Amino acid sequence: MRLTFKIITAGLLVITGLGLLSFHRQPETVSENIRERLVLQADTFLTTVRRLQATPVNNTTILKNRFREMRLAYKRMEWAAEYFDPLTTRRVNGPPVPETELNGQVIQPEGLQVVEELIFAPITVSARKQLSTSLSKLAVNATEYRDYFKHADLKDWQIMDAVKLEVFRIEILGLNDFDDPLAKQCFKESAVALSSVGDVTAYYQKNRDNNLKENFHQGIAYLSKAVTFNSFDRADFIITHANPITQGITHLHKELNLPDIRYNRLLNQEAESLFDKNAFNRNAYIDALEDSATAQKIQLGKKLFFDTRLSGTMTRSCASCHQPGKAFTDGLIKNLDITGKKTIFRNTPTLINAALQPAQFYDLRASSLEDQVHDVVGNKDEMYGDIKLSTRTFWDDKTYRQLFADAFPGKSRAAIDTSEIMNALASYIRSFTALNSRFDEYMRGNKAMLNQAEIRGFNLFMGKARCSTCHYMPLFNSVLPPRYVQMDAEVIGVPKKKNSKIIDPDPGLFAIQPMEFNRHAFKVTTVRNSAKTAPYMHNGIYTSLEEVIDFYEKGGGRGMGLKVPNQTLSSEQLKLSYQEKEALIAFIKSLDSH
Repeated sequence: MRLTFKIITAGLLVITGLGLLSFHRQPETVSENIRERLVLQADTFLTTVRRLQATPVNNTTILKNRFREMRLAYKRMEWAAEYFDPLTTRRVNGPPVPETELNGQVIQPEGLQVVEELIFAPITVSARKQLSTSLSKLAVNATEYRDYFKHADLKDWQIMDAVKLEVFRIEILGLNDFDDPLAKQCFKESAVALSSVGDVTAYYQKNRDNNLKENFHQGIAYLSKAVTFNSFDRADFIITHANPITQGITHLHKELNLPDIRYNRLLNQEAESLFDKNAFNRNAYIDALEDSATAQKIQLGKKLFFDTRLSGTMTRSCASCHQPGKAFTDGLIKNLDITGKKTIFRNTPTLINAALQPAQFYDLRASSLEDQVHDVVGNKDEMYGDIKLSTRTFWDDKTYRQLFADAFPGKSRAAIDTSEIMNALASYIRSFTALNSRFDEYMRGNKAMLNQAEIRGFNLFMGKARCSTCHYMPLFNSVLPPRYVQMDAEVIGVPKKKNSKIIDPDPGLFAIQPMEFNRHAFKVTTVRNSAKTAPYMHNGIYTSLEEVIDFYEKGGGRGMGLKVPNQTLSSEQLKLSYQEKEALIAFIKSLDSH
């Protein structure tokens, strides 16, 4: 193994030297230096792909070692690949399962994670062909990286933004084998990625008196310690190393006086850490700037939320099912429909932090909170209302008329618009954004906020228990960080009844996007406040956190013997002890808002 590593290293050094000779002038700016560095790294990545292509498939040891080297080559440029060329990156390091975009487009799996599954499993004749095809596609994509960076115009402010996002990516995804579940070198890959980011940041640090360089050095050293996956202290790494690094990058960015160009995105650009009180933007998923929540809209939305006149029978309000005292749920397995004669289709989810996700409902069918409001009010089982009729009702009410005028000023008003009702209610829901738990305070540096069992539970959540590969820290929902433009749906195999061997018949996302891999797929809901939101799952089958953890510990539906051929959750048992399960629950309870 050591000999193989040396041979690869020597080969890469030769390629690097040739790459340097290909430039006919010295870089004139910092960003130009970095761009040329990325061209060389893309060349190196392409070289590792071609070396793997040339490796005999019957030599599995060398095959796996070269695959690991290929992933390290990718990780050195990941910060820029993810930021500047996300479409190519999705083909290079996307998930190994088909995905459906919110617009219905199907993305077939390819890239590193597909290659990993082929290399780390017994290689059959068909697998050989698939591996050859996959590596050929990967070589094409590696070439696209090189061509892109040869002509890219990288701005300094973009580079600073990108390197900080990469540190966030390491914290959230890099420490849990998220994209290398079989190669299992997440700490080595994270160290390589962090080192690359540190090198890039160093270009901007010359003659500056700060601790950022030393923080990078210590963080890389921490990741390089010889510890097992289960024993790595993720909480300590984040607080002691990652937070100071991202804070330092943010301060350096400000000191450089770079152009202040802003995006309306979920993770605010000025966030110094993932746990800043204002790190996340509740107005990220709006259609237009004027749809942002304001104090006046929130006041109006709150009144509408409790008004039964939105329903067709004048008997049910939004608060009937989303009760503030129950974390905006109802505590029921499934609520009754508007007639009171039957139950509705699914369990009522919490609305806390609903603004921090780009799609609503268990089947992701609504792309905004406004769409969700419209759907629920018009749903014949839930409220059986008509927003158009409601506008006339509220226009005749002098109090509402004034509230609408205050919330939506600047019009020669002769009526209330349906979009104003939807936006006011959505604005009130956006005010439920709450990232102020004891856990958040602990991660901000207040060590008195968590006890040892809760800290252990967090480390289990992020490591051995595998929770964080679907419930991404710090939101603990399934909006893929750190870009937060894509939300995952997973097939976990929830049974129809407790201890049943029959899967719940609800088709989930399949009913909206009828591809077989979507059958029984559901949005991964947030773990925050879940101690207050029992019962659990889309069908409310489990009444306690203990039951939920037991379900996952057994490997979901397939692990319990249900027929779930498309299950995306691993069916392997987690082998958690009773004490570990208790620690997990203790941590989950620390996520409650206060």
